[in-house]
Amino acid sequence: MTPAAETRSTPRSSRILWLLLGATVLGAVLSVLAVQWCRVNGWIDPGQHVHMCYSDFSLLFTERGLADGRFPFVDEVPAEQVMEYPVLIGVVAGLVSMLVPGAGEGHERVLAFYDLNHALVVLCWLGTVLATAFSAGRRRSDALLVALAPGIILTLSVNWDMWAVFLGALALLLWGRGRPVWAGVLIGLGAAMKLYPLFFFGAVLVLCLRAGRLRSAAATLVAAVVTWAAVNLPFMVTSFDQWATFYRFSSEREVSFSSMWLAFGWLGLDGQGFSLLSNGLFLLCCLGVAYLAWAAPTRPRMAQLCFLIVASFILLGKVYSPQFVMWLIPLVVLARPRVRGFVVWQAAEVFHWAAVWLMSAKITSGGEIGAGHHLIEAVYGLGIVLHMAAVIYLMVQVVREILHPELDVVRSDTTSTPASPGTAYDPLAGVLADRPDVVALPGLGLRTALRVRW
Repeated sequence: MTPAAETRSTPRSSRILWLLLGATVLGAVLSVLAVQWCRVNGWIDPGQHVHMCYSDFSLLFTERGLADGRFPFVDEVPAEQVMEYPVLIGVVAGLVSMLVPGAGEGHERVLAFYDLNHALVVLCWLGTVLATAFSAGRRRSDALLVALAPGIILTLSVNWDMWAVFLGALALLLWGRGRPVWAGVLIGLGAAMKLYPLFFFGAVLVLCLRAGRLRSAAATLVAAVVTWAAVNLPFMVTSFDQWATFYRFSSEREVSFSSMWLAFGWLGLDGQGFSLLSNGLFLLCCLGVAYLAWAAPTRPRMAQLCFLIVASFILLGKVYSPQFVMWLIPLVVLARPRVRGFVVWQAAEVFHWAAVWLMSAKITSGGEIGAGHHLIEAVYGLGIVLHMAAVIYLMVQVVREILHPELDVVRSDTTSTPASPGTAYDPLAGVLADRPDVVALPGLGLRTALRVRW
């Protein structure tokens, strides 16, 4: 089946798109209702944790100089007011702060800054839903899971992560449409917002190597690097210390927020030590995914590999903030669109989300909430375990479907017949569609064909 055939407009596809729009609007309304206590009463401790409506939007507006008119990475600020994020988040925050009328840190200005950012991430959410729908080939209705995902509804306005999720989803769509350079541009922009979209290139590389299209991989990488550099270099040159804060902070920060490494404090490592351990294990996971991609009997789908890489990063990271669940939602929908598994995973993530805020409420209340017993700590620990178990379960199922493509519902839901031996249906195959394998390890063996064409 050709991409043109998959994307041809039909009355049914138009109805699906309108349904996705309506579902996303409903999800957006629910996301506003979820934070209504804070919108009315302000983002104060411990109330914002008790009512589970905390947001970095409101916190950073007052604590990073935005309320005073300082633009991140441009204006000089005290060390404690430097934005600890990649530059595009600082640019978005700075531009939005310029739209807030008045002066000072009053509730009205904080609310205006929050509402503007919330509206923008809703638009990014809608873009992500549509990008996922068009990336899903014949299964556009699967994007309903993105439109109504509890993990997005509850964490949408915690931080600016949805911007990166949208850019990553658009990068996958462009790759699937045979636009490797433009996909690289979006990967570069996504990495300038949050680093994780850069991991998509790992999937691009191994699939291009297996199909003998290294030129496409190189084009994607060059476009990503050039785009990332074009965004970052001006700030690196003019304000290097502020620009480097994110990278120093990521390396040096202690283990926090639902990380598996909380259970390994007995190792006696500092933040940098855990960074080295975490990054080393993540590299091993990436090598394992690469071997799986080359050794699988049929070339894996792009979304399957992207999900495995990002999920590995999330599981092994030093921090798992509640909104990180949004990174995985579109990838899960594209990699394994099975409703039952998705709902079970989201239920585990909602439990984890609630447990995090209960623990935060206890901490920010000085122990007044939950004092005298350890029930909240037990719930928090259980939430971490359930989150990790659910993600690992999804990873195991995706690996199983890579090794047994007949179990993959995406591939079973098509009547198209591959034109070349060794290929299989993938709505995100892009330039690799119908390309036979030239590098593979059949049956997990060690035979390799080396007819790689540039």
